[in-house]
Amino acid sequence: MNIKEKLMNECLNIFKREDVKDEIKEIMKPVIDMFLKEIYPYIYLSLIFVIISFLLILGIFLILVRSKTLLKIIKNK
Repeated sequence: MNIKEKLMNECLNIFKREDVKDEIKEIMKPVIDMFLKEIYPYIYLSLIFVIISFLLILGIFLILVRSKTLLKIIKNK
């Protein structure tokens, strides 16, 4: 093994330790919280668009079903 592989293996072994994982989580937590605070309005806006789209598609479906039943009634007369 060359020096590069040894160094890589040592780094991987260090990152596998639980105390190092916990420390990395603690360091990254403020960054992730800040990122989520910045992106929350966009998440809410996306959810509103999804709900509006669902309601529109549901309305179109109901109109199609109603028109189909009306056509059947007219044909039977």
